[in-house]
Amino acid sequence: MPFVANSDADRRAMLARIGASSMDELFSDIPAKRRFPKLDLPEALSELEVMRELESMAAKNLTASTCAWFLGAGAYNHFIPAVVPAIASRGEFLTAYTPYQPEVSQGTLQAIFEYQSMAAKLLGMEVVNASHYDGATALAEALLMAYNAGGGRRKILLSADLHPEYKDVIRTYFEAFDAQLVEYSGEPAMAGADASTACVVVAYPEFSGEIRDLRAGADAAHAAGALFVVHADPIMCGLLKSPGELGADIVTAEGQSLGNSMNFGGPYLGMMGAVSKLVRKMPGRIVGEAKDAQGRKGYVLTLSAREQHIRREKAVSNICSNQGLVMLQTCVYLATMGKGGLNAVAELCWNKAHYAASRIASIPGFRVETKAFFKEFTVFTPIPAAELAAKLSRRCVVPGLPLSRYYPERTHELLVCVTEMCTKGQIELLVDSLTEAAK
Repeated sequence: MPFVANSDADRRAMLARIGASSMDELFSDIPAKRRFPKLDLPEALSELEVMRELESMAAKNLTASTCAWFLGAGAYNHFIPAVVPAIASRGEFLTAYTPYQPEVSQGTLQAIFEYQSMAAKLLGMEVVNASHYDGATALAEALLMAYNAGGGRRKILLSADLHPEYKDVIRTYFEAFDAQLVEYSGEPAMAGADASTACVVVAYPEFSGEIRDLRAGADAAHAAGALFVVHADPIMCGLLKSPGELGADIVTAEGQSLGNSMNFGGPYLGMMGAVSKLVRKMPGRIVGEAKDAQGRKGYVLTLSAREQHIRREKAVSNICSNQGLVMLQTCVYLATMGKGGLNAVAELCWNKAHYAASRIASIPGFRVETKAFFKEFTVFTPIPAAELAAKLSRRCVVPGLPLSRYYPERTHELLVCVTEMCTKGQIELLVDSLTEAAK
């Protein structure tokens, strides 16, 4: 947000408005010795000098718009149509926040309702809330919901191939609960669900890019009386069957891919959907459509008694806010793209990723480890992946994520992501750069 300084005249006008004669009078309640502590700061700069300094610092960043970008691992470079920020930045939306008074919040409530409706179709769920802070917190909240609905079942089976940062968030959430977090490897059907299991958790696709058999996993979880929880890539749901169609009880997702910039890590959008039998256990807001006494359509918050501002310590979650602007951009994106547009984006990701994987696999010493994937896959590298990434970054090529960042022992594995934004020329540049750097 641009900084607009106040002039001396502006300050005098504001002081006069509140009845203060000077800045000293304004801060008179603060002890004089505490008002202006001595700070070890350089001399003040002009606005022009500050802008030049910040632009110089920003120019050192590698960005997706200025490099060949193959980095994913939870934040994805997808195309955002110009209409998305244009509509979402309109003043009517920017100034509207809390929808607690439906009579003055119909626009905000309708936007949330439309988002929920489209997200429910995309994820294959009967009900979707709006919303959580990001994908990690959405998944952690989903597991709390499954745990609370489990009737005393304490075990939560987590895929070992879940995003490491997501697992950290889950462990943090569950520190105060008598739950047993157990990791499993491979297909969710082989996770080992039993009578003590509250839920089985899998990512779709997993962190390595692998796509697991959800139908078999759901059947195995349900046979043990457990819930089946899936964290999905929402773009992939535009091409492959949704988790709901494959038997999931709860689905979460990171909505950043749907019309939101990577923003150096946030703010993002946590999506969550569930089957209708779990609706009263869901955290967050749900907007419903209703009619007033004259039969006119309107929108209201429903089932708000689940939230802590109503139920306090009996609430199912401490989430009562939604990422309003991020959700709105996703809503506009989904409405703009439609089913056909989202399918086209997903097909481009699939085709480009598989082309890139075949080209990388043809380089001597390189091997694609992931068997079934969508837009992200793991590559074995002949020299340490971190060394490769450092070499290529100097050529303005970001080849992916060295997995040694999270797994120190996996020094020769690179997680590569290819979206619709990657051109054929950039893929060939990646292949040529990897070939040369590995010599």
